Order: sequence, then C-alpha cells, then structure tokens
Amino acid sequence: MITAEMVKSLRESTGAGMMDCKKALTEANGNMEKAVELLREKGLAAAAKKAGRIAAEGLVESYIHGDGRIGVLVEVNIETDFAAKNEDFKEFVRDVAMQIAASKPEYIKREEVPADAIEKEKEILRAQALNEGKPEKIVDKMVEGRIEKYYKEVCLLEQGWIKDPDKTIKQLLAEKIAVIGENINIRRFVRFERGEGIEKKEENFADEVMKQING
Repeated sequence: MITAEMVKSLRESTGAGMMDCKKALTEANGNMEKAVELLREKGLAAAAKKAGRIAAEGLVESYIHGDGRIGVLVEVNIETDFAAKNEDFKEFVRDVAMQIAASKPEYIKREEVPADAIEKEKEILRAQALNEGKPEKIVDKMVEGRIEKYYKEVCLLEQGWIKDPDKTIKQLLAEKIAVIGENINIRRFVRFERGEGIEKKEENFADEVMKQING
C-alpha cells in the first residue's frame, strides 16, 4: 500500500511532483530506491526533450572564496524571468559557481575542448603508457580511457558534484530541468585565482570550499 507519508518522503528527497511520486511508488511496488531511479530516468528523458528550447533569461552569479583568494562569475540561463526567481534555480546557480571555484574546470562541456588540446593530451598519455611498459597493442585503448578521465577533470558538466561526488554536474542539471520544467543552460564562466601564474604552494581548493559550505 502506498501511503501519503511515503509519497511525502519521496517528494522531499527528489523534488518531483506529488502525482509523479505516487506513480513512481506504485510502479515500484513501494520500493523507495526503485521509485527514485524511475523518477530520475523520467527526469532525464524530460530534460532531453527541453534541451532544444531557447533559454535567454537567468542569472549572473558571483562567488568569492572566504579570504578573497578565488572569484567566480557564471551565467546560467533559463527560459523565463519567472523561473529565474525560483529558489531551486538560484540554489543551482550558486552550486555551479562554487563548483567552478573548487574544481577549476576549463570548459563547460567536452565539445568545447579544442581538437589540438585533445591530440596533445593523447600524445602525453601515449608516452606515459609506453613508459610504463604497456604493450603497444593496448596503448590506444588505455589512452581513450584516460581521455575520458581528462574530460572529467577539465569539463564542468563531466565533473563530480562537490556536494555529492557520485553525481555529475550534468546529472544535477538534468534533475533541475525536470523539477523546474524549463530548459537550463550553463552558458559561460570566468574564474580568477589570486596570484595565478605565480609559483606558489599547492592548495586543495575543493576541501576549502566544502569547509566554507559546512562551516
């Protein structure tokens, strides 16, 4: 039996609508984990349908790390000015700004990475693999695997979310599109780091940003 308490709990954990939660729980025979997966799958499908819609409203958000060491400006677009005032959307934009500060992406998505940058990275990875003594016949496969890791490091959408590393920013974006019901597009960003380009002590900015969030 699907109870109101179960529906409420699912809604609170996913942000999905009441009827969608009830349908998912019914389809999952009351299994909460399965219901969450069903909602996620439907949300991703809905997000894909909205991806072609024009999003020209939105917010430009700034994030300054506590001691002024890192500054981020990011523009995130949504379809309507009304939705731009939605708290879920505002929270998402703030999360994106903090992600950029902590994880230092160079691009938004993999399609933006220049072909020559990929080729240069492949050459480096190939040389590394050969220096490790790997057989040449499997080096190409290894390089492709490592290129995927490279995308996860330099592309914002491919990165694990700092608040939940098991979820990528791309997945988080799709979930927000499903919940809010409008297309959302992370358009551009700029990240400043004090003393950038000057040799200095290596810091773990992801840890520092998380300390500020939790502090």
